[in-house]
Amino acid sequence: MSLSERAYWLGFSQIKGVGSVRFRKLTSFFGSLKLAWEAPQSSLLSAGIPARIVEEIIKFRNSFDLAGYEDKLNRQGIRTLLWSDAAYPKYLAQIEQPPPVLYLFGEILPADDLAMAIVGTRNVTQYGRQVAYDTAAFLAANNVTIVSGLARGVDGIAHQAALDVGGRTIAVLGSGVDLIYPPEHRKLAEKIVRNGVMLSDYPPGTKPDGINFPPRNRIISGLSRGTIVIEAGERSGALITAKFSVEQNREVFAVPGSVLAPMSKGTNRLIVDGATPMNDPRQVLEFLQIQERRMDYGVQNAQPIEPLEQRVLDALGNDTLHIDDLCNQLDLSMEKLSASLTMMELKGLVQRNTNMEYTKIQSWNF
Repeated sequence: MSLSERAYWLGFSQIKGVGSVRFRKLTSFFGSLKLAWEAPQSSLLSAGIPARIVEEIIKFRNSFDLAGYEDKLNRQGIRTLLWSDAAYPKYLAQIEQPPPVLYLFGEILPADDLAMAIVGTRNVTQYGRQVAYDTAAFLAANNVTIVSGLARGVDGIAHQAALDVGGRTIAVLGSGVDLIYPPEHRKLAEKIVRNGVMLSDYPPGTKPDGINFPPRNRIISGLSRGTIVIEAGERSGALITAKFSVEQNREVFAVPGSVLAPMSKGTNRLIVDGATPMNDPRQVLEFLQIQERRMDYGVQNAQPIEPLEQRVLDALGNDTLHIDDLCNQLDLSMEKLSASLTMMELKGLVQRNTNMEYTKIQSWNF
């Protein structure tokens, strides 16, 4: 029986120790995973696979039914996406070492490219509960897909809020998609599949385990344009998601809270470290709309910097300045400066913060 190349990807995805880096080594060396699956021990070693992993591969492939496994997934209604598939999530594909295989209930849609992660503590306060619900509902009602981890607390609230307003949501699991954790979220998971996606890079049958959750957080952030942290203690897993978001060059928003509140210590620390304080979900929507306008306008790294724009950049330097201060420094009318700043936002030259303050985007070299 002739098997598809996909069957061999699914087979390798079952083998512990064969992740993104080793998938690339195998595909680069052999040209296809079919040839890698059939390769002798010496060739696998020559591909740069460690001896102990080679032993695992040989042991596993001798006992694993590739054809039967693919049929089993089909019967369960579990879809798969390989990183070579056109439908593989666009922004996830851009991160370092994206997962080679995704298992999912539901279907990733092009609209899911416009997504934000909402994460936070399991021990959410009433304040955090309200902010999480309102933020997710507002964004989902404005066609932003909400990504989270189906955990208790903020995650579950964010998923439910998105569903309540008829929006889309993606739940990324630290287990196989057929094993819902926590168990009390099974009904929520069923609702998510009807208007979104349940997704994991762990093969079906993988039990929830503490070591699985930090790696899955990079998928939550990787699927998203940015991460919103609602509430987080000093050791919260949500801070791991925020860290991945920074590493993936995505935006991080954090909801400020009382300096006396344990569940706000993590978010307040994120703000001190440079995260954008989120006081209103409209800030996030504005950020996303500016991103979309930049992409549609096609001007970033393409249009020349006008003389007035260069004057503004020189005035900003490495500081954050209010528009009134810029007007005074540059001796310009508010109307003329506002028009220039709007174009500079579209070009990705400056970022508008709260209270009409502007910062030069440092990734540009002038």
